[in-house]
Amino acid sequence: MERALEQAADAGSRGEVPVGAVLALGDKIIAQAGNSPITVCDPTAHAEMTVIRDASQKLGNYRLGGTLYVTLEPCLMCMGAIIHSRIERLVFGAYDPKTGAACSIYQIGSDRKLNHTLIIEGGLLEDRCGQILRKFFRERRSAAQP
Repeated sequence: MERALEQAADAGSRGEVPVGAVLALGDKIIAQAGNSPITVCDPTAHAEMTVIRDASQKLGNYRLGGTLYVTLEPCLMCMGAIIHSRIERLVFGAYDPKTGAACSIYQIGSDRKLNHTLIIEGGLLEDRCGQILRKFFRERRSAAQP
């Protein structure tokens, strides 16, 4: 999760919402990324999606397995990609009460309604993961005020 936090900080420094993700197979990091939809003009360029794309290319397989670490609970789009890529375990930091699709709003991946289920663990370094997001949005709101 430390690496995911580094990726989130990098995304925030580029004006992106500070979310980071890392995919590990055992002790080996396969791919890591921060959010980049603004930078690359792609609404699907969430950290999770970028990591899944990169890892699939590196491994030559869309079935990834492994553990995905993300600083924020994934959205619907990302949970769909996580399911399709057959990630075995999702570990996220901050819960997302507005768009979280792993636990908060939906329970995709653990509700046993799809062809793949995974282990989902939320709240790892939750305070630090939430703090980077709160700071980012607080600064954005302050900069927008006259």
